[in-house]
Amino acid sequence: MRISSTIVFDLDGTLVDTAPDLISALNHILQREGLRPVPLASARKMIGHGARKLIERGLEAEGRQASPDDINRLTTDFIDFYAENIAVESQPFEGLETALDELAARGCQFAVCTNKLEWLSKRLLDQLGLSSRFAAICGADTFGVAKPDPAILRQTIAQAGGEIGAAIMVGDAGTDVGAARRAGVPVIGCTFGYTDVPIAELNPDHLIDHMRELPAAVSALGPSLKIG
Repeated sequence: MRISSTIVFDLDGTLVDTAPDLISALNHILQREGLRPVPLASARKMIGHGARKLIERGLEAEGRQASPDDINRLTTDFIDFYAENIAVESQPFEGLETALDELAARGCQFAVCTNKLEWLSKRLLDQLGLSSRFAAICGADTFGVAKPDPAILRQTIAQAGGEIGAAIMVGDAGTDVGAARRAGVPVIGCTFGYTDVPIAELNPDHLIDHMRELPAAVSALGPSLKIG
C-alpha cells in the first residue's frame, strides 16, 4: 500500500521571511526601553528560538541584562505588538507555493513544526492565506516541548496523520536538524533562512538555495522513505 509522505516545515526563515516584522517588534520594545534599534541584517540570525530568546539576544546586543521578571514583561509586550503587526512585511519565500503545488500533486501532505507559539503561527499563516495547505500547525506550546527535542516533530507528524518513516523535515537552523536527527527523519536545509551557524555546516541530508529546488530535493530523499 502506498503511504503518503509528510513534509514538515519550520516556519520562520523556511516557509516565510518573517524577519522584518519580528525585528520591527523587537525594535519597538528596545526603543521603548531607551535602547537603540538593532539593524535588520545583523538581527536576522537572532531569530529561531522563540520570542523570549529574541528579546534576550536583543538586549545582549545592546549590552543590557534584565531580570527574569523584566524579560517576562518584555516578552509579553513583544508578543502583543507582534500579534497586531504579524504580516505587515512578512512574505512566503519566493517559489514556495509553486513547490507546494507540485509536491501536493505527487500526493505529499504538509505540516508546520515551529518554536513560534501555535496561535501566532496560525495567525500568520491565516493572514498569508497559507493555513489550509497544512494538515497540522504545531508550535512550542502545542505539546510543551520545543525543537531540537524530537518529541515535537514526532507529535506533529502524528497530528498530521503521517508516519515517521514517511516524513521529511525542512528547516533553516540547528534546531531543525537536531530535531530531525533525533527523530530519525531526513532533513532538507534551507540556506536562505536565519541561523548563526551556516546550515551547510550542520550536514543536513540535502541543501536548497531556493524553494524551486524543494521538489527535486524531496525526490532525492524519496528512496529512503517508506513510500511508493
